[in-house]
Amino acid sequence: MSGNPALSALLPRHGLVVSDGALATELEARGCNLDDPLWSAKVLLEQPRLIKEVHRNYFAAGARIATTASYQATPQGFARRGISGDKALELIALSVRLADEARKEHLAGRPDAGPLLVAGSVGPYGAYLADGSEYRGDYRLSVDGFRDFHRPRVAALVEAGVDFLAFETLPSFAEAGALLALSEEFDVESWFSFSLRDGGHISDGTPLASVAGLLDGKANVAAVGVNCVPLHLVAPALAALAQATETPLLAYPNSGESYDPDTKTWGPAAGEPAAQGPANLQAGAAAWQELGARIIGGCCRTTPADIAAVAGVLLAREGQG
Repeated sequence: MSGNPALSALLPRHGLVVSDGALATELEARGCNLDDPLWSAKVLLEQPRLIKEVHRNYFAAGARIATTASYQATPQGFARRGISGDKALELIALSVRLADEARKEHLAGRPDAGPLLVAGSVGPYGAYLADGSEYRGDYRLSVDGFRDFHRPRVAALVEAGVDFLAFETLPSFAEAGALLALSEEFDVESWFSFSLRDGGHISDGTPLASVAGLLDGKANVAAVGVNCVPLHLVAPALAALAQATETPLLAYPNSGESYDPDTKTWGPAAGEPAAQGPANLQAGAAAWQELGARIIGGCCRTTPADIAAVAGVLLAREGQG
């Protein structure tokens, strides 16, 4: 969007850039039922003003980045509801407009709070399948198939004026390669963020070193990292990436609970000793920054309060510096 710096230009100005947290958590807190294949994209159809409210809450908490409600918003997904391709693209553009309006409203009251950026969320093909496969990466498409699936949404987000694209919760090395090609086709800056099998591998089993090698040195790749992962996997994943790339790193893990993709419910992180990782985002932020994370936010089940706590850590560390 005109007048806003690129993400790569913003990073050198700050030791740590705070991103936003979960959208779904906050929409559910406002009464939205997201038990639906469209997930938070469903709210674009029903109560879009609530999405803008959530974006404003995160800006107020100290986030510099708002991620659009387009993670699961695809023409193919909307078509299942009988929504035309043109209308689907309008809804994807709406997700950008809502985030931009929230930014403008926040800056109207606090002009010194900028710059603030809008990231166009692009979820993986597995998110469209709505069967938990974004945590497995066990689906197969050709390179052309992945490009054809993602291209309409990428085009709509770029045309609507996002500052950069957030390719997120990616479980598949092949899909990441196709998305890299699209970022180059549209000449748009992007970050690439992956789901994990363990601290050294993305969900389809590809080593993080190979992922870093794919993206390292690419002009349109502003950052690479992990999201929608347990807290205890963040540090080893960042360490593995840091050994393989000089690209800025990012991390926005889940709250600390575990997700069951079969029942689509959250519960205690059974079998994951607390000693293996921090208790929450606030407790992990400083260590993740030391490991090279330049962007830190939250994913599922995190809230504006969590983001405010991370922002507080940042301010304290800047004060000590």
